[in-house]
Amino acid sequence: MTGRLLPRGGKIVLASHNKGKLEEFRVLFAPTGIEIVSAAELGLPEPEETADSFAGNAEIKALAAARASGLPALADDSGFCVRALDGRPGIYSARWGGPTRDFDAAMARVNDELGTSPDRHAAFVAVLCLAWPDGETRCVEGRCEGEAVWPPRGAGGHGYDPIFVPEGETRSFAEMNGDEKNAVSHRGRALEKFLAECVTPA
Repeated sequence: MTGRLLPRGGKIVLASHNKGKLEEFRVLFAPTGIEIVSAAELGLPEPEETADSFAGNAEIKALAAARASGLPALADDSGFCVRALDGRPGIYSARWGGPTRDFDAAMARVNDELGTSPDRHAAFVAVLCLAWPDGETRCVEGRCEGEAVWPPRGAGGHGYDPIFVPEGETRSFAEMNGDEKNAVSHRGRALEKFLAECVTPA
């Protein structure tokens, strides 16, 4: 699917109220010259994520920000998918941590529900969606396959990173530095596709 390309040096809205995510995307987009302003900085409300897929939820967030701001908007939706749990927590990854998003509790729940299952396969999935104010959208997906481990390992990263070891590695995401993780992560892979397919070539 083809569509309009984001011009280098342009401006987009990141459909997020997460300051950490904003800084991460500003670093990743720096080579393109694209200016990123967050939905929080523009005072935009957070829409309810009612879709049953990562792409659907990313599209809801991106369209809401694009229509409210009049600028192209980028949203991401990501999660931790465990094969033996039928892909859960999946789109509910943040909600598994309860109202306070307690990921220690969320990781313990994954381990409890896995029990003695020999199948420890897991994947992180990220979908990036670009939306324009007129309603045009485009999504790309990045995946990182690996396995769920217990107990949690490492003090870096966030979310489920301490219990995920990517394929070909012996360390968890939380034991890697930012550059090492970005080189193989779901979001890094999604962003690579996004820059190749949705941004004007350099």
